[in-house]
Amino acid sequence: MQRRRPPSPQTAAVLLALSETSGAWRYGYDLCQELDLKPGTLYPILIRLADRGLLETAWETEAPAGRPPRHMYRLTAQGRKSVAELAASTRVKARRIRLEPGMEGAS
Repeated sequence: MQRRRPPSPQTAAVLLALSETSGAWRYGYDLCQELDLKPGTLYPILIRLADRGLLETAWETEAPAGRPPRHMYRLTAQGRKSVAELAASTRVKARRIRLEPGMEGAS
């Protein structure tokens, strides 16, 4: 039996960022800049997500002269489903925190 644990905050941020572009290809460098993640953190996450079938990957086909092609990423159908589950889980957790006794005035 495989245990499912929630994604790390960094993995969740990557999934949510990719979900905001509705199927458009994204470059790793752009995700690093947007999420303020170091390449040593981001690229292992992208590799794991691709290995799990949550991301589709491809090489840029028309790179400008003098620049090597870049690797591109986007969510698969399974990835979009995973993001929906993550968003629902996050909403449930946030609702539980707000409803805990003694937490009414906490921010």
